[in-house]
Amino acid sequence: MSVRAPLPKRHRLAMALVASLCMPAIAVAQTTPDSSAPSAAKDMDKVTVTGSRIKRTDVEAALPITIVHKTEIEAQGITSAEQLLQFLNIASNGSDNLASNAGIAPADLRGNNGVSGANLRGQGADATLVLLNGRRVATHGLRGQAVDLNSIPFAAIDRVEVLRDGASAVYGTDAIGGVINFITRNDYQGITVTAGFDVTQEGGGDVYTYSVLGGTGDIDTDGWNVWGTLNFRENEILRGTDRDFSNTFQPNRGLSPDTRGTPFATVANIAGGLINGTLVDPAGGVNQALVNTLNLPGGPGCEAGGDMMGPYAYQLWGVANSRYACAWDYPAAQVMQQPQESLQALGRATFKINDNHRFYAEAMGSRVESNRQFEAQQITSSATDSPTTLGPDTWYPLNDYTRDTYNMIYDALAGYFGTDNLVYENRIAYRWRCEVCGPRQIKTTTKAYRLLAGFEGNIGSWDYDIGLSRASSESESVLGSGYYFTPGFKAALGSGFLNPFLMPGQAQSAEGVAMLQAASAAGVRLYGGESTVTTLDASFSGGLGFNLWGGEVQAATGIDLRREEFEFGSVKEGITLDNSYIFGAPFDATNNMPKVQRDVKAVYAEVYLPVLDSLEVSVAVRRDDYDGFGATTNPKYSFKWQPIDALAFRGAYSTGFKVPEFTKLFSGVTESPYTGFDLADPGTCPGGVANPAVPGCEAIQPNILTGGKSDLRPEEAKQKSFGVVFAPTGNFNVSLDWWEIERINTIRVPNQQTLINNYDLFVDNWIRGTGGEVVAIDRRFINSGGTLISGIELDANLTGDLAGGQWRVNLNGSYIDNFQEKALESTPYGSNQVGEYIRYYSLPLRWKHTLGFGWAKGDWSHTLTQIYRSGYKDERPVSVANGSFIPEDWDPDVDDYITYNYSLAWTGLENARFTFVVRNLLNTDPPFTAHQNDFASGAAWEPRVADPRGRSFSLLVEYRFD
Repeated sequence: MSVRAPLPKRHRLAMALVASLCMPAIAVAQTTPDSSAPSAAKDMDKVTVTGSRIKRTDVEAALPITIVHKTEIEAQGITSAEQLLQFLNIASNGSDNLASNAGIAPADLRGNNGVSGANLRGQGADATLVLLNGRRVATHGLRGQAVDLNSIPFAAIDRVEVLRDGASAVYGTDAIGGVINFITRNDYQGITVTAGFDVTQEGGGDVYTYSVLGGTGDIDTDGWNVWGTLNFRENEILRGTDRDFSNTFQPNRGLSPDTRGTPFATVANIAGGLINGTLVDPAGGVNQALVNTLNLPGGPGCEAGGDMMGPYAYQLWGVANSRYACAWDYPAAQVMQQPQESLQALGRATFKINDNHRFYAEAMGSRVESNRQFEAQQITSSATDSPTTLGPDTWYPLNDYTRDTYNMIYDALAGYFGTDNLVYENRIAYRWRCEVCGPRQIKTTTKAYRLLAGFEGNIGSWDYDIGLSRASSESESVLGSGYYFTPGFKAALGSGFLNPFLMPGQAQSAEGVAMLQAASAAGVRLYGGESTVTTLDASFSGGLGFNLWGGEVQAATGIDLRREEFEFGSVKEGITLDNSYIFGAPFDATNNMPKVQRDVKAVYAEVYLPVLDSLEVSVAVRRDDYDGFGATTNPKYSFKWQPIDALAFRGAYSTGFKVPEFTKLFSGVTESPYTGFDLADPGTCPGGVANPAVPGCEAIQPNILTGGKSDLRPEEAKQKSFGVVFAPTGNFNVSLDWWEIERINTIRVPNQQTLINNYDLFVDNWIRGTGGEVVAIDRRFINSGGTLISGIELDANLTGDLAGGQWRVNLNGSYIDNFQEKALESTPYGSNQVGEYIRYYSLPLRWKHTLGFGWAKGDWSHTLTQIYRSGYKDERPVSVANGSFIPEDWDPDVDDYITYNYSLAWTGLENARFTFVVRNLLNTDPPFTAHQNDFASGAAWEPRVADPRGRSFSLLVEYRFD
């Protein structure tokens, strides 16, 4: 076990403060008998469960719902909504967490700085409805597509209800994947302070959280109650270099970094440079495009350039003209966990008007600061000289200051290749990883709030709830280190004071560092946006006054009127938002969007029909009217049949309707270079797999066009589910639910493989130049056919008595049976992709489960949990895909990922609770994967599946003042 530094001082002080608050309780516990026996159970009140507006005492409803209580959340050491979603098996393995968002992403995900989303059943975070106490919150200000879970005041959560069945006719038919409802307490009296830490054994990625909850007033006796909570949470940075498994130099297994930009620079073969256009390899007759002198025969080797350098795997990438290049492990240089700080607050006041009516007001606010960090810039010389390229004026010059280094490079090249094509005194063109430039950082601050006021109560036998709310999420991203104003940056590079050919331990000159500092663009606003939603809603529910054979018919009805607004903007007008201003900054000027808005009017009704004592049927219908898209009516039907007490069957059918978000409609066109070497022109090379040995299958690197389209149509969906619940005894129950979601007119960035496989249908998306060559691929949002996904969800519980205590075993699992896509509505579905690697979005793992064993006795409770994620077929390296080279240890199967958590809770001190958790008990590394570095985060591991932190130790201390 490695030895790590103690907790930072400010966190030690905070934990000491909470510990001191517990001292009086410790003294009392030593002199008084145990007083922790549970109080008598109260009669179950009627409750409203997510998915229905009708209150009932039977919580085992027709719809499959997962309810996670605060005690269960704390037992797993979970302190944020993002962690909870990673724990739930129904949540998809998508690019929705701070780890999978840390690296390279396509343009349509570029604005996800610091965002954590909820993605249920593989439908995406934009198709999962997130509620706070049953009402909407604003989507994130940068993209306006999904709610940022980091804005949810997690310390105030009493329970989380997950409606696994989508397209809620009650809350909104845009909930195609499902609904997650974060529910806080209604009232509170007293003060509770909580402090916790979750520190890793190997260092990096520590998490600290502190909260205070206070309230006063009794509704029944005082007629009012006011409470509030404040929570602070800090995620510390976890770098790729902090973990040994994060290592891309494994070419024998099919993985190697696809870069020739190294801290000890690689020399480029460009006319006008030291290498003047031709440099034939004596060993193979191939003109070398990029050469690193460290890797020449007789040289010290690429590893001499630093711990993260190694030979460029030219065979793996099929690039023979880079045989003597070096590579640098840039995926391992990425950040595994983004540093983040969040401050969240929630307050609620309730006033009793009389026995039948109450007024309530609620305010939620949060401030989240994140720092998305990338590896240092790769500087690539260009043959042209313009404001937007690093032309010959930035190449390494020959002068009195640079002569020794210049001669070292010249002599090394001449010693192997000869001098015929070397022009002494010409500047040296190069590709260089500028570590002295510092890591590239984008710092994002998101301020979110929701204000809510309403009335609730009953009129006769009917309950009502009327509320008016306004919610906002305002985000701004500014540049941190690693970005420079172009004129000063180019001057520093071309001066010779910055030396791209330094060995480890050698420092850059003071003059070069000073020129970089003078050109720093840190603090420049990159872009910002705001998403707001204003809602007036009202719901009414109660009995209709007549009975069927199983009891009284119940009904609910309501309205939902809301205005959605969004605006987005880059830096101020008058500045050219490209490399001519700040080099390499990911400006998003094409997506500048003045405030746009739309009104949504909805009305819904729901009827609960107890047809027999053993059979209940629910029918709901919702009609939405969207500005610009017209009206749509969507029903939902569900039933539960319980022929005997121990057995119940349930099922549901519904339709969904989801209009495009503003960014998908109005975003401008963004051009991004395709950096891989695996793509060929499908017009001349069926299958589009690059293979230089086949005519017409040469590798191409066109620009990728992404952005919005104003003519997008709404998506539609159909959901089906059928389940069985079996509970033969009070100690055992099991439920099994089959579900299927078909989504048509799917709005998405068209998958590149789809454009290849259906080239005849998408020929216009392959944009060609005057010579017929592919110069760009149009991958803007489209309505593309659809997806079909189905699976089975399992939940089983068994309890019993042991050694004077009670034990419980729980198995919760999710099985994905089918995931298919089709390019157009008229085309058939493609092959089943379950268990296959998919870039960027949801990775459809066939089986996931959590298996928990708990035992509680008196003041102690123990929980041991196994978390299982099945393996899958890996992405094939370029050489494997085209059959040109098979690495000796290439294995297409990614291993299963299995970890164990152990928690211990103790409530032996009056008003205090201690929870200790060891996460990843066996310190299991993520399974190896050889996915292509340029299209995913993670070096040799998959952040959509695994937790890179390793074994960690968590302690949560809670103390309550009565």
